[in-house]
Amino acid sequence: MVELASWIAPIATMVAAVMTAANLGPRMTGAGFAVFAVGACAWCIVALQGDQTGLLLTNVFLLVVDVVGVWRWLGRARYADAARRAARASASRTDTSLFSFQDLLSASVVDKGGTALGPVIDAMGSVEDGSIAYLVVSDGGVAGVGEVLRRFPADRLAYADGKVIASIPRPAFEALPVIEADRWPLDARRTRSGIPEMEGGPRPAAKGER
Repeated sequence: MVELASWIAPIATMVAAVMTAANLGPRMTGAGFAVFAVGACAWCIVALQGDQTGLLLTNVFLLVVDVVGVWRWLGRARYADAARRAARASASRTDTSLFSFQDLLSASVVDKGGTALGPVIDAMGSVEDGSIAYLVVSDGGVAGVGEVLRRFPADRLAYADGKVIASIPRPAFEALPVIEADRWPLDARRTRSGIPEMEGGPRPAAKGER
């Protein structure tokens, strides 16, 4: 039993760390805390067998934290599910379709051909009318190292099936303004001049047009 626990403890801890660090949504994060709890229980068994009081007390505390994490994140998962159901149901309406902001912030941007452009980092909205001013999209890099943040205009996107569909090609995406990591644009301009129009796509109004 102790030998089995000594294997389960580190494996469960490492797997849980990957699951929670991946930030793949409330359900996955909650499952990560559940795996953490399994690891904490295994560490407690190892600590009891080896008479390691410090290890035991640490993992009893962590077990309590893990249980709270499971309750907190798996409890939120039902709200995420409700949001997705509402979005799917709204797609059949003739007036307005909805999307979940939580899903938007974990989405990837792809062009119309399905080629990945980059993941959505965040979205900035206008206080005045509640509209999305622009998205911040990561371009390149590995695990945040070497990435470039770009300002993506809100009027050039559509949202479907967990993906942001961009109406601009890859070269135009690479020409979008670069955002400094700690200094994001303060204005709420929703278009950017100089972005090539896609054939059949929306055309931003020229100055003076209504």
